[in-house]
Amino acid sequence: MMKTIGIIGAGAAGLCGARHALAAAGMTPIVWEQSTKVGGTWVYTPELGKDKYGLPIHSSMYKNLKTNLPKETMAFPDFPFPDGEESFIHHTEVLKYLESYCDHFNIKPYIKFRHHVQEVSPVMKEESPPAWNVTVKDLETNVSSTTTCDALLICNGHYSIPRIPHIRNIDCFKGRKIHSHDYREPFLYKDDTVVILGAASSGLDICLEISGVARKVFLSHNQPVNHPSDFPANVEQVRGVVEATENGFNLMDGSHIEADVIMFCTGYEFSFPFLTKDCGITVEDNVVKPLYKHLIHSAYPSMAFIGIPFLVCPFPLFDFQVQFFLKFVGDLISLPSKMEMDEQTQKELEEKCGTGKPLKYFHKFGPIQWVYNNDLAALSGIPPLPPVVEKIYETVSDCRRAHLMEYKASCYKILGPDKFSRLK
Repeated sequence: MMKTIGIIGAGAAGLCGARHALAAAGMTPIVWEQSTKVGGTWVYTPELGKDKYGLPIHSSMYKNLKTNLPKETMAFPDFPFPDGEESFIHHTEVLKYLESYCDHFNIKPYIKFRHHVQEVSPVMKEESPPAWNVTVKDLETNVSSTTTCDALLICNGHYSIPRIPHIRNIDCFKGRKIHSHDYREPFLYKDDTVVILGAASSGLDICLEISGVARKVFLSHNQPVNHPSDFPANVEQVRGVVEATENGFNLMDGSHIEADVIMFCTGYEFSFPFLTKDCGITVEDNVVKPLYKHLIHSAYPSMAFIGIPFLVCPFPLFDFQVQFFLKFVGDLISLPSKMEMDEQTQKELEEKCGTGKPLKYFHKFGPIQWVYNNDLAALSGIPPLPPVVEKIYETVSDCRRAHLMEYKASCYKILGPDKFSRLK
């Protein structure tokens, strides 16, 4: 019997899910996408707030963004980026790549554009796992309908709901407050003094861009040591913000800075507003529960969440996650019992966070992504990534830390399974 694979979202993860469902025997995907095109977070729009249907703007893409990973590490394993002189490419090139991926694997006929997912609930069956009722609204006709799916891939993206930390007396600050989700262009900050709160990828990137027009940029963070790279002359690293005043902020070390703007580069929340309580999914301190291998709902394993891990090469990770899940759905591999899956997850949580590390970093991968990918590949019976991808990734990480202002000028070329060259 043909199985219907529901997929929420037509970004990179959703496209990957549809591509592999189409390739699997006995599966048909149906993809719901509330915008008019594929690409998810890679679809740039100058709009802020809500769209014409009253739905929040999904994308956090800003106009001048270039990738902070080289395209040589970003590609899906079976679909390389086109050759080119640049490794760190403009976001429009990534969108073109995803559109080409969609066309190459003939995914578009299976996508329902302008369809907003309203509700997902389990349909309990005598056998396990359950099916899923997915209720969606056609935004053009305003008509809702429900589809029953044998399995469900949650691919709604995790870079659209801003996380804003609590700061004492923040309402007293008379300047502008903005989250990086709503950042589009630097000219709005001309001659301003700007506090960038957060020194992860978006904070560092936006800090450099704004420094070209701002009078002064304070890069505020609580990392144990300052970022070791050189910065523009008008950028100063300072401790984290603890309290706001009318014209500035008090910092963790007791010092005070004055500013016109504070920009929260403080990340995003995992959010699944369409899941009913019966779905049994919770998000606590940035940990999505109960997920086996950061992926499969351990109580209802016909549901999977693609792309929960962060600080990764996302497209390859999506590919391994999708294939592992679909091998299970297709009865080609089996999973441990719920008790065993939950025990493994709890053990991993204790190993990662039991030494005082905050729970919010449980899904943060970095160096462990390679072991994770290889594990999923081995369990799925598919080839792992060639070692060269990890080698380039680690080289770029070192260059980014030491030479933040110049590292994107380098060009990488893969020469073999474990060899690459670097120019500049």
